[in-house]
Amino acid sequence: MTISNIPYLTDSSGQEHPLEAIQTRLGRSAENEIVILNKLASREHAVIRREGRKAILEDLNSTNGTYLNGRRVSGPVHLQDGDHLTVGGVEFVFHDPDMTLHDTPLPELEINLTAGEVRLNRRPVLLSPKELALLAFLHQHRGKVCSKDEIGRAVWSEYREGIFDYQIENLVRRLRAKIEPDPNAPQLLLTVRGLGYKLALPGR
Repeated sequence: MTISNIPYLTDSSGQEHPLEAIQTRLGRSAENEIVILNKLASREHAVIRREGRKAILEDLNSTNGTYLNGRRVSGPVHLQDGDHLTVGGVEFVFHDPDMTLHDTPLPELEINLTAGEVRLNRRPVLLSPKELALLAFLHQHRGKVCSKDEIGRAVWSEYREGIFDYQIENLVRRLRAKIEPDPNAPQLLLTVRGLGYKLALPGR
């Protein structure tokens, strides 16, 4: 049974592992707080550190890596309620009973323009060339309002005659459908009436 408001892990058998200490180490060695009896686990495989109300997962240069929601972690990552961890071949689910007291975060949007990759809450998002061009332009000017004229020139640079408003609005609608958890209540791609659109930043 977990202690109220203490984050914890559950393993595949349903056993709970409270994360009460400032740091909880996971690995094959008996000195770890959570011992993983699996040949894929390194002696000191990973650690979960608590920083205030946050829990940070970090791989400890393990041989087989640490995975979060199916993706190998390459540095410290902030855990969220319901995240799936794979450490040394063993799967865990992270639980945060105190999540209702946290500020509601924006959806986590990762944009790698060089690779043409976009992820929403760590999951890949497939965009058309025009959708990616719109997102890239808004990201370049993130936090600022971009007019429809500016968007038209940037996204449809091949059209010298100009772009109709409905074309921009349809493109915004399609992009929202892919990057917003609820396209009808956008949190990232915001409309500023009479001015244009902007890509939101935390605290703005």
